[in-house]
Amino acid sequence: MELSLRRLRMLRELHRRGTVTGVAASLHYSPSAVSQQLAQLEREVGASLFERLGRRIRLTELGVLLTEHADEILGAVERAEMALERAQDGVVSRLKAGVWASVASGLLPMALTRLAQEHPGIEVRTTELAPEDTANAVLDGALDFSFVIEYSDYAIPWDPALAREVIAVERLHAAVAAGTCPESPVSLAAFAEQPWVLAGPTSHFGRAIRLACRRHGFEPRIVHQVEEQATALAMVNGGLGVTLASDLVLNTVPEGVEVIPLTEPVLRTVSIAHRSAHPTRRPLELVIDAVRAAAAERGLAAGSALP
Repeated sequence: MELSLRRLRMLRELHRRGTVTGVAASLHYSPSAVSQQLAQLEREVGASLFERLGRRIRLTELGVLLTEHADEILGAVERAEMALERAQDGVVSRLKAGVWASVASGLLPMALTRLAQEHPGIEVRTTELAPEDTANAVLDGALDFSFVIEYSDYAIPWDPALAREVIAVERLHAAVAAGTCPESPVSLAAFAEQPWVLAGPTSHFGRAIRLACRRHGFEPRIVHQVEEQATALAMVNGGLGVTLASDLVLNTVPEGVEVIPLTEPVLRTVSIAHRSAHPTRRPLELVIDAVRAAAAERGLAAGSALP
């Protein structure tokens, strides 16, 4: 019997998530591909590994047993990869990273250019995800590391299986149509009666801003709910409302939008998350150093990170 690492990883994810759709989303396969691979795994083993319970799937005793061994096998593969990297002085590697829009545009170009110049043997491949999904993608083993955020007004739950390295601290600023706000800096409460352009309440950004507004005594009147800051800024440019913009998007603000500092800043910490079960891989350490250097050049000091 020869067991496929890819199929073992799918089986482990099935045990965690309980649905083929969940496995497909976490590992970036189609549901039909996951079903085919799991069926092939059952044929290779020659026994039933799972059973359907309505829309969910539960592993049999043999399935659970194989999953326990899969954890050991996949962990051993990771350790072998790390050992090879250390034997090569840690300068040859390919890393998979989870990013979101403002990090991809505001930090990565500078960081990866620096990395290519200083350590050309390290290749970073990126996948853009919603900020809410990046940490889980690292936990699942689909990515080596991801960028994650935490807000001063919203403490985000953290899994102890992940380690995080603080990269930068951003301030959020009021973004309004040019000429419509005479004060600078301005209190968030000044926008209590204004229409807002804001992300939904299930996103980290949307949740954090709602909490910040409530701390200032009002509920934002959201007229346009959009998830991307670039879209929100375009709508502000059209006079459709106000929003908040982070430091990393300031170089993409349209000419008709004015960015105004807040009297009581809303902060967010940008970190890199990676699995904490093993020592940090040397190539990842070099990536972290390059990103921190890029953040420092942008004036986003990591020394003022959130507690």
